Amino acid sequence: MREFKISRNDGGQRLDKFLLKALPALPPSLVYKSIRTKKIKVNRHRAEPNQMLAEGDVLQLFLAEHFFPSDSPSQKAVEFARVKPHLDIVYEDDNLLLLHKKAGMSVHDDESGTHDHLLFHIQAYLFQKGEYHPDEEYSFAPALCHRIDRNTDGLVMAAKNAETLRVMSEKIRQREIEKIYLCVLHGVPKARHAILEAYHTKDEKTKKVRIYTKNPPPFAKKIKTEYQILQVKGNLSLAEIRLHTGRTHQIRAHMAHIGHALLGEGKYAQNRTDKDMGYTYQALCAWKLTFSFASDIKTHLDYLRGKTFAIDKAQISFLSLFSEDELAPN
Repeated sequence: MREFKISRNDGGQRLDKFLLKALPALPPSLVYKSIRTKKIKVNRHRAEPNQMLAEGDVLQLFLAEHFFPSDSPSQKAVEFARVKPHLDIVYEDDNLLLLHKKAGMSVHDDESGTHDHLLFHIQAYLFQKGEYHPDEEYSFAPALCHRIDRNTDGLVMAAKNAETLRVMSEKIRQREIEKIYLCVLHGVPKARHAILEAYHTKDEKTKKVRIYTKNPPPFAKKIKTEYQILQVKGNLSLAEIRLHTGRTHQIRAHMAHIGHALLGEGKYAQNRTDKDMGYTYQALCAWKLTFSFASDIKTHLDYLRGKTFAIDKAQISFLSLFSEDELAPN
């Protein structure tokens, strides 16, 4: 028999969901059978699969040893100790990190299996600071609250604990986190400011989206994209973008749809000329983030309410195309 003590990061979730994460070698069917036959108890009492766990609860597990993780240092801990994390931290506190992810870096692991992605560097950084111990966590690891494309520059938020991840995920879903983007467009839109409306679909096989202004298919979702032209230089426009909806590749696809593809855009426009000029990534940056909490419900993150964070404009490479004197300050 083994005992698991529920920590801060493990609390607030169903027993069955916790067990599926904490004991990956235990088949789901056996999880439910073991709860039903009282081989898994909570505080020495019979439990139910949907029982909510709280910090301090103790689980008794009468299971074969091979279902439990090894007590030796995990491979993750060994890998985290070896790496030198490369992070550009914009803001950090006990609950979260705000980072400037550079274009070309993936935010998470992909089919290549490489560890050179943002999440791995975040976890290694927190491990080396002593804030994350993978061998002591049953069901949580520091995680990204949202994602941006590999070839997009910008702010990314990561949660250090499970409660922060839950709260921020809900705030994002309720659109209480406001993001402002900067990008460079080919051409100059007739209207210097507009709120564009259209419909959006995504092909899961090609990972490419399509925009419709007329006769959308029944499964299409409505999108709204607001832009403001800040500067014009030749045939290029510097635009500020606000998303009223958040769909995959919304800015890239929507602006290309109206005939003003982003500089360096290769998925929704031809970019051979842009590549010859050195622009191998789309000129797009998730520049500014505001915690626009609208709900009156208090959380442990209320100290962030109304605060804004931004990347220093000097670190946004494509802004060198435009006059610095005319750019609005952060």
